[in-house]
Amino acid sequence: QVQLVESGGGLVQAGGSLRLSCAASGNIFKINAMGWYRQAPGKQRELVARITSGGSPNYGDSAKGRFSISRGTAKNTVYLQMNNLKPEDTAVYYCKAEEITSYWGPGTQVTVSS
Repeated sequence: QVQLVESGGGLVQAGGSLRLSCAASGNIFKINAMGWYRQAPGKQRELVARITSGGSPNYGDSAKGRFSISRGTAKNTVYLQMNNLKPEDTAVYYCKAEEITSYWGPGTQVTVSS
């Protein structure tokens, strides 16, 4: 079983930055991809960013060139650098790890004040 823990969320002012971290532990065979998703109240969960084991990133429209995902494969970690944050970015951010099955972290709250 793979367990994920997110960190780095919090309260920031519009225009500020945050760096989210996710660390995987447990019975890891090979993580093929890791990603960040978010869900705001009353909204559907959406893709923010995803990166494969080969280092190929994909971004959801919500990222709009402001976010950057990176991965430390050896430590089974993934990061999300978020710049120029907007109130619309307020949501719970979830880390996802993909093997044959997928694993989700418990989420970390990001709140952007205007």
